[in-house]
Order: sequence, then C-alpha cells, then structure tokens
Amino acid sequence: FEDLPPLSLYVHLPWCERKCPYCDFNSYQVGPGSDVARYANAICHDLRVSSKAIVPRPLQSIFFGGGTPSLFPAEAIAKILDAAERAYGFAPDIEITLEANPGSAEQGRFAGYRAAGVNRLSIGVQSLRDAQLARLGRVHSAAEARAAAVAARRAGFENFNLDLMFGLPEDTLAGAMFDLDEALAMGPGHVSWYQLTLEPNTNFAKKPPPLPNEALLLEIEQAGRARLMAAGFTRYEISAWAGTGGPSRHNLNYWNFGDYVGVGAGAHGKWSHAGATRYLRTERARQPERYMREAEAGLDPHTRAVEASRVRMQEFLMNGLRLIEGFPTEIMAARTGVPASAVGALLGRIAEKYPDWVRFADGHFALTEQGLWFADTVLLETVE
Repeated sequence: FEDLPPLSLYVHLPWCERKCPYCDFNSYQVGPGSDVARYANAICHDLRVSSKAIVPRPLQSIFFGGGTPSLFPAEAIAKILDAAERAYGFAPDIEITLEANPGSAEQGRFAGYRAAGVNRLSIGVQSLRDAQLARLGRVHSAAEARAAAVAARRAGFENFNLDLMFGLPEDTLAGAMFDLDEALAMGPGHVSWYQLTLEPNTNFAKKPPPLPNEALLLEIEQAGRARLMAAGFTRYEISAWAGTGGPSRHNLNYWNFGDYVGVGAGAHGKWSHAGATRYLRTERARQPERYMREAEAGLDPHTRAVEASRVRMQEFLMNGLRLIEGFPTEIMAARTGVPASAVGALLGRIAEKYPDWVRFADGHFALTEQGLWFADTVLLETVE
C-alpha cells in the first residue's frame, strides 16, 4: 500500500450533557435512550465490517469526537480501541486523541483513558470567563477548566490541546486576550484558537447574539497571533497552533487529504483505492438508534464514488488551503488521481488571478497571510 495515503480512524460518540447553542455537530442530549454499552458494541461491529471493505493499513491516528466522548467510561473506550487494533492494526507511534469536557465528572476518568491507550486529550475550554461560558451554554466553570489541565497532567497526559474561541458575544480585545493568556498559563502542548461562527440550524443562528464587527475581529486575531508566537507556538493551520506537543497528526491527515474510516452515528469516511482515479466517501446513519441497528446487522455504510476530476480537486483544496505551509502539487495529484498537468494548470490560473493571495513556485502552492482570509473565494475557482 505504498501508493495509498495514510489511514486514520474517527469515532463519533454522539451524546452530551447539554446541547450548546452554537453547536451544529451531530449530537444529542444524554437521556434514557443513551445506551453507552450497546453503542460501544455497535462501534466494534462497525470496525470489523469496515475493515473488510477497505485496503488494510495500520492506523496512524484515532480521534474520539462528539458529542462529549468523556461521558463514556474508560472501559468502553478500551473496548473500542481493542476492536480497532484487531481490525486494522496500529502504527508503532499511533496518536490517539479523545475530546473531553472540563467538568469534574469527566476529569475523574482521565487516568482510565490513559490506561486504555489514549495518549492525547483535547479539552473544550472555549473561554476562561464564567459569564461567557454561561452565554455559550457550557456546563463547566472557568475554575473547572483550569482544574482539567492539572488533572490531565496528573493522569499522565503531557500532550493536551485546549479548544478556545474568540469573537464571543459582545466581546472585547481585552476579554479575548484574557482568555488566551489564561489558556496559555495552563501549559497546553497545542491550542486550537478559532472564531465563533453562527452555523445554520443552531439556536444562535435562530436568535443571533451581538458579535464583534470585522474590524475588532481582525484586531483580536492579530493580537492573539502575536501572543501565541511569543509563547513559542507555531501556526500550521488556520486555527491550529503547535507547541511542545507538536501538530495534531490526526487533523494533519485530514488537511493533507489522507484516508480515514468514520464509525459512529453520522460519521463520514474517505477511502482510496490503489491505482484508481477515484475514491469513496462513506456516511453512517445520523440517528444513534438507527446507527446501532444497522451496525449490529452488519450493514455497510452509505457509499458514493467521487470520480469527477473537478470535484476531487475542489475537495482537496477545501482541506489543503487551510495549511499555512500549503502543499506540493505532486501530493495533490497523487491524492486525487488527477494528472499533474491538470493540477498545475488549475493552480497556475488561481495564482495568476490572485497574486496577492497566493504563493506558487517550484511546485508548491500556499496562501499568503492575506490570502488566508479569502480561502473561500480562492476555492470558488474550482467551481464551474
């Protein structure tokens, strides 16, 4: 499988204590129908079935997302990891990340996750101001967020990420920098620092809160960038900053258009086929009950082949344009199955049209600092 991209695994655990008003993920409030043990068994069935349909390769990374994966006991996570290793095998240096909320109940499970094989946590802090946490619908406090970092380190997680938002309702430059400074003081190995956006079909979209204007957002972004660089962090993706823990290998595989298996309710996957000028997109049933029934019955996920060259290049760029260093054109050609000449022609046209937004030389394509703000406009060049 030398000519195939690296393979990762995404595991979707859909329940959360309470749905946040800005969240558009496939998540559901935990309740009587939230059968964690049955769901973990369904995931294990799904892994066995999926491994028979894909060209097998050892998993380079695993990511447990949600919902709130830290609502699941360590025993369930260990069971899923055992099934994943049996189905696919693990690379010797596999990265296994689990998203966690800072609540005290979840913190009590950190040591169990570490013993199960998880070696990286991603803690959803979002803000270190209690008033903002309340407006965001979060169920933890700023004090619990700080305690979560201590608990993670005590449990053996030297590498953890902090998720942090800016551009919060009625935010100020001082408020946003307070959040960032407090987060950096917690000693994370990685920071995901991103702007709050109003996604369709969320409570915030239906009743929008007052958000900062574009001028203030730019001021916050520039000041935050300076703070992160001064703290020794390196920006390698639009909203991702690597510190002592290095980049997220799992997310890098997405952005470099690698392959990934997606299991769990509503999970998506992408599978390449050796030597073929196409790849497959997969999608599981969104509702947890339906997902469990289908997984238990051994049913294959909904699958579609992506064959049009234009679509393959567009999907690659949706990911690759997020990378600060950009990508070599040979990677785009190899991962999409599109001839290098066609890839070069497309990227050349974009560079010629947007010389201030694009760097394209010696077979390497990247957006400039200004171009990062207009990635969506650049992407439209692939739409006919």
